Amino acid sequence: MQRDIKYGDDPRHLLDVFTPQAASTTPRPVFVFVHGGGFVRGDRRGPGSPFYDTLMLWAVRNGMIGVNMTYRLAPKDLWPAGAQDVGQAIRWVNEQIAARGGDPKKVFLMGHSAGAAHVASYVADERFHQVPGSGLAGALMLSGLFLISPELTAQEEPTRLYFGADPATYGERSAQNGLLKTKVPLWVGYSELNPPGFVMQSEGLNEALCKAGRCPAFVRFAGHSHMSEIYSIHTDDKVVSDAMLAFVKAR
Repeated sequence: MQRDIKYGDDPRHLLDVFTPQAASTTPRPVFVFVHGGGFVRGDRRGPGSPFYDTLMLWAVRNGMIGVNMTYRLAPKDLWPAGAQDVGQAIRWVNEQIAARGGDPKKVFLMGHSAGAAHVASYVADERFHQVPGSGLAGALMLSGLFLISPELTAQEEPTRLYFGADPATYGERSAQNGLLKTKVPLWVGYSELNPPGFVMQSEGLNEALCKAGRCPAFVRFAGHSHMSEIYSIHTDDKVVSDAMLAFVKAR
């Protein structure tokens, strides 16, 4: 484990890297995780808590290198700060991960909740790419927000804080249209017991992608909630993690 590596100038531009102890004759795939927190809170790990080191341990035990990042938060830093930070972290991975045994051509980026929204924004908009072609072999988005609307921001104050209060900007700031055009392979997952808005967002993105002839890997997790889905990774409940791993291994 290497903790608190700086990938940018902001105090929250930090990441942790988990590397398998066993030597490998070939570079390993890289799994980058972007935490949630409603755009206004959250961290890659909490004092006294295993989360989200759990995802890094899962990555390592499945033959990958794990990279766990934090990013700037609203209300101090607004759209597109999250996507910009993801871009900086992916640039760091592209430049530095080979020295740690990773394969910069096999980088998988995953986000949960607000983190999934940042992943979507990064993938969807080439303006945020600091590596040609995004630097990704695949993107995994678990219970994210992809289509910003006045109805959504009226219900979710943190979402309004991050994306702004002007509906005229929501089209540009929604990731969904850009996701319809990206060449990055996509995985979209959500849980049965999510708040209805997250269900609608994931199902809506899947429907739009399929209409565009670009159906993603799409998974609904029965019996899981918005938090249990992400907390289940690296436990005996392998439903979510097995679906993630199948996507990674297929690339």
